[in-house]
Amino acid sequence: MKLRNEIEPDFETAEKRYPEVLKLILDYTEWCDEHGDEDSSEYKKLEDKLHTMTGKEMSRFNLWEWWEGEGAEYLSFNISLPDPQRIEGITKDELAEIVRRMSTFEIPDPNDQSFKGMFYNYICSGSDYFLDFLKMNFKGYHIKLFQSYKDKDGNYYEYSQEEITDTLWKGGRNHNTVKK
Repeated sequence: MKLRNEIEPDFETAEKRYPEVLKLILDYTEWCDEHGDEDSSEYKKLEDKLHTMTGKEMSRFNLWEWWEGEGAEYLSFNISLPDPQRIEGITKDELAEIVRRMSTFEIPDPNDQSFKGMFYNYICSGSDYFLDFLKMNFKGYHIKLFQSYKDKDGNYYEYSQEEITDTLWKGGRNHNTVKK
């Protein structure tokens, strides 16, 4: 199922920003390797440049030690990708599609070498994009819906896609106008 453009991640904007964001992060790393940044003045300059470029608060990203995370490429992608927005009129089918994407690891076209093709699987399973979308738009969101846990008998259990969708839907939206 195709989601409305305002729900889908904005790959077009991310692709435009990505090369410069990646270059800035790698240049900063090189600067630190050569000169250090004991007073964090270069870090602050990097944060300011990235904030100006994206409008995002940079304190939520680890620009200093990205190699301990998912790497410069994924960090650059996360910074480049516009944040999800609060959307009016989300349907249950749209919610189910988001949950499906987050719960499956299928790659639409494994040979797709486009920017979207390179990051599509990550957006569904590694990025916080859809988690943030659900948190913003559904009162019933909790990360535990997407994690396995032990039940009272000590058996591991994971919610099905349908159970996650129903729980979120029944928990209500963070706004009032929702299509049936």
